Amino acid sequence: MKNMIINTKRWVQIFKLFANINRVKIIMLLQQKGRLNVTDISDDIGISLKSASKHLVMLDRFDVINGEGKSGHVFYILNSNMPVDIKQVISLFIKPK
Repeated sequence: MKNMIINTKRWVQIFKLFANINRVKIIMLLQQKGRLNVTDISDDIGISLKSASKHLVMLDRFDVINGEGKSGHVFYILNSNMPVDIKQVISLFIKPK
């Protein structure tokens, strides 16, 4: 029973991660375009830099993305080693173009 509760809590966290359309848009954008910085992301999906940064922090916290610093900028890509459960959700709901 305890494992089921832990597993249920994990899925609740995952669904909260995908509950915001802007985080979904960021994932789709990184799937389509690859490496982008926060300015590119905020411009492409039409949100503020502050909002984009907050979404990127949450995606990073769940190991969905990786950030790499270069020339004073951080560039983000999808994490090829993201957790399997999150990868499953992405493959179900976000199809690559």
